[in-house]
Amino acid sequence: MAGGSPRRALAELRERGYVVVPALMGGGQLARLNAVARQQLAAHSEPLALEADLHYPGAPRSHTDTGGGTVRRLLDAYLRDPAFAEWATAARLREWLESYFDEGVLMSRAHHNCLMTKHPRYGSRTGWHRDIRYWSFARNDLISVWLALGEETNANGALWFVPGSHRLELDNDRFDEAAFFRDDRADNAAIIRCAESPVLAPGDAVFFHCNTLHAAGTNSSNAVKFSLVFTYHGRSNQPRPDTRSASRPEIDLRPASRDAANVDGT
Repeated sequence: MAGGSPRRALAELRERGYVVVPALMGGGQLARLNAVARQQLAAHSEPLALEADLHYPGAPRSHTDTGGGTVRRLLDAYLRDPAFAEWATAARLREWLESYFDEGVLMSRAHHNCLMTKHPRYGSRTGWHRDIRYWSFARNDLISVWLALGEETNANGALWFVPGSHRLELDNDRFDEAAFFRDDRADNAAIIRCAESPVLAPGDAVFFHCNTLHAAGTNSSNAVKFSLVFTYHGRSNQPRPDTRSASRPEIDLRPASRDAANVDGT
C-alpha cells in the first residue's frame, strides 16, 4: 500500500482521486497473467476494440490503413480466461474495496473489464477525460483498478492523473462533444498543468475514482504495453435501469454471492 499503510492509501485515494499501490501482485501470478495476455492478443478473438475504431490522435484512420488491425482493448476480460477472473475477484482486492465503499462490492462487466494494450507506432494518445462520462449509476462513486503487467512510463504511454480533480465541479462546456476535457481553454490548461504520471513497476496497481481527470500518451518503445483494468462500485450504488451500465450481469466479490450472481451461466 502507499506508504506501507492501507489506511493511508485509502485516505490518499479519497483526497487525491488516485493512489498507487506498489507490488499488489507478483511472482507466479504476475507471470501467468502476462502469458495469458500475450496469448489473448495473439488469438485476436472477439470482443475487442481496434485503434482504428476509436479515431484517437495517432490511431490508423481505417481498418485498411497500415496498422489498421492494431488492438486497443480486449473486452470482457472476466470471461476470457480464469486467470483474469481470479484477479478481478481476488480477496485482497475485495478487502481493499470494501474498506473504501464501507459495504459489499460489485464488479461491472459493462465498463472497463478489459485487457488494455498500447502498441508502438499505432497506439494512440488518450485525451483528458473522466470515466463517468458514459456511465450511469445512482451515484458517481466508482473505483477502477489498473494493474500494470509490465513497467509503465512516459516512454510507453503511461497514465496521467490530475490530483483532486474528482472533487471539481466542471460545467459541460469545458468538455468537447466527445466528453474530452478541452485543453484549448486557459482555465482547463491551468488544471492540466497539475497533472502527475506515476511510474509503475510490474505488479503495481493504480486505484482511481471515476471522476478523476486522466489521460495517456503514445508508446515510443519497441514493446506492447499490457494492463488489466476492472471497475467496481458499492452494492447500494446501482446502475440506472435501461442504460449501458445495466446491460450486463455484475459480479459480486463475495464468493457465495458470486455463485448466485452467475446463475445465468456467465
